[in-house]
Amino acid sequence: MASAVLRNPNSKRLFSFPSPAYSCSRAAIPDQISSLPGPSPSRNDAASPFAAASWWRSMATFTRSKPHVNVGTIGHVDHGKTTLTAAITRVLADEGKAKAVAFDEIDKAPEEKKRGITIATAHVEYETSKRHYAHVDCPGHADYVKNMITGAAQMDGGILVVSAPDGPMPQTKEHILLARQVGVPSLVCFLNKVDAVDDPELLELVEMELRELLSFYKFPGDEIPIIRGSALSALQGTNEEIGKKAILKLMEAVDDYIPDPVRQLDKPFLMPIEDVFSIQGRGTVVTGRVEQGTIKVGEDIEILGLTQSGPVKSTVTGVEMFKKILDYGQAGDNVGLLLRGLKRDDVERGQLPSLVPSKHTKGLRLRFMSSQKMKVDVTRLSSQTIGLNFI
Repeated sequence: MASAVLRNPNSKRLFSFPSPAYSCSRAAIPDQISSLPGPSPSRNDAASPFAAASWWRSMATFTRSKPHVNVGTIGHVDHGKTTLTAAITRVLADEGKAKAVAFDEIDKAPEEKKRGITIATAHVEYETSKRHYAHVDCPGHADYVKNMITGAAQMDGGILVVSAPDGPMPQTKEHILLARQVGVPSLVCFLNKVDAVDDPELLELVEMELRELLSFYKFPGDEIPIIRGSALSALQGTNEEIGKKAILKLMEAVDDYIPDPVRQLDKPFLMPIEDVFSIQGRGTVVTGRVEQGTIKVGEDIEILGLTQSGPVKSTVTGVEMFKKILDYGQAGDNVGLLLRGLKRDDVERGQLPSLVPSKHTKGLRLRFMSSQKMKVDVTRLSSQTIGLNFI
């Protein structure tokens, strides 16, 4: 099938999906929004609720049967975060609880394949017997620390990946610090590549150093589970003891150690816009993590902030997460909202969609910005780390 490719030259994200062509400006289409089947309607159908509805009816529906938790992999570059992400989906796919996602489906941008590193955050989903997880794979390279922060800010808990032969490295320390600063409440550690270390005492020393580092950054280093294994062995289906069994043990630790997040469902809907893109013949889609409240198809919203002309009004004609239709989006969901009657330039990253009437959300944006301020000691970050700005 022919494929149209979109890439944002600023964030260096790339996504491909079936033609016809779609237009994208700020950021590329994330995994929360599916590829769009069928022929492209005329431009006059861009705001048609019927066109949007027919698209949504052709997709699977997301069923909320388990608690939804946002997790992700953080750690130094080349320590195996993306390999672990792929390995988790592979192992859980064998259990019937995920769709296996290959390594090159996660790192799919040309720069990522050429350099062998993750640049943009990537989202995958999987389940355990207890929970449904949305997993964000964060870049470890110092040049892309802002992309890492974007991913970490969405997490209810993190998986810190550390290479056993290398031990904690500069970005390991930075990522632990940034996880603390953006409010990641809990971490579970995966000591990767243990098959490359022959001396058991060396593994003990690395684990001891890691626990001291976690304690230094105000995490409970003595309590955090540290699972030893090999993500590559799990991905390739070899050495089951440090491969598949280690992954299952890791997910058991994630289930047990990372607490169920408390969602603010009774508060007004609030979702800071992370990405915006246009779909020819369908409309404009905004994506982001719902911080509080709920949103349903057919509800009218106002998009607040960053404009001189006041709030922008629209109607939600579709809610989707991981290529599945949602009856409603709620706090904690990383969703895409299809909006009626808006052009791409009408909306921008950092704005705040809220339900109308806006009197219920007066001052909400200001309060949210205040609550999201971070104090980062830049002297403790590498020279590659630049100023941080959250909205």
